[in-house]
Amino acid sequence: MVSVRIAGMVQDSIVDGPGLRFVVFTQGCDSCCDGCHNPETWDKKGGSEASADEIIAEMLQNPLTDGLTLTGGEPFLQAGECALLANAARENGLNVWLFTGYTFEELVIMAQSDKPIESLLKLADVLVDGRFIKEERTLQLKWRGSKNQRVIDARKSLVSGEAVVL
Repeated sequence: MVSVRIAGMVQDSIVDGPGLRFVVFTQGCDSCCDGCHNPETWDKKGGSEASADEIIAEMLQNPLTDGLTLTGGEPFLQAGECALLANAARENGLNVWLFTGYTFEELVIMAQSDKPIESLLKLADVLVDGRFIKEERTLQLKWRGSKNQRVIDARKSLVSGEAVVL
């Protein structure tokens, strides 16, 4: 049984991507951005463990759910486990959004030698990338906390080889 270390889950979110979303807040983050919205998710040993099967079952409870959002913490620190969740979402007709402190370009390089990162990146529909920068904080941008962060069409970006910003 595969388990995922999580800080929590939210059913029916309307703020973590478009439509009605199931959100998994992964536990553990190395970025530790000043002013982070979820600093309680930084500790890799914090939170709790949940089986991937339990998370998937909960994700599929609401037939009105449009998509899965994986955020954190840092989902790419548990890329293999998160890829299982993302794959189940895709198999059930849900779109997948990933929020990460890494940039798309960093992830592409990392994916060259890390199959779980490659798998998770390929399962994403949208990637919201970049570390939160307190000095660039804004409440004016949809789905982002600071101006440096981008909302990227992950599928088109992987085909073109460069970030396609939405």
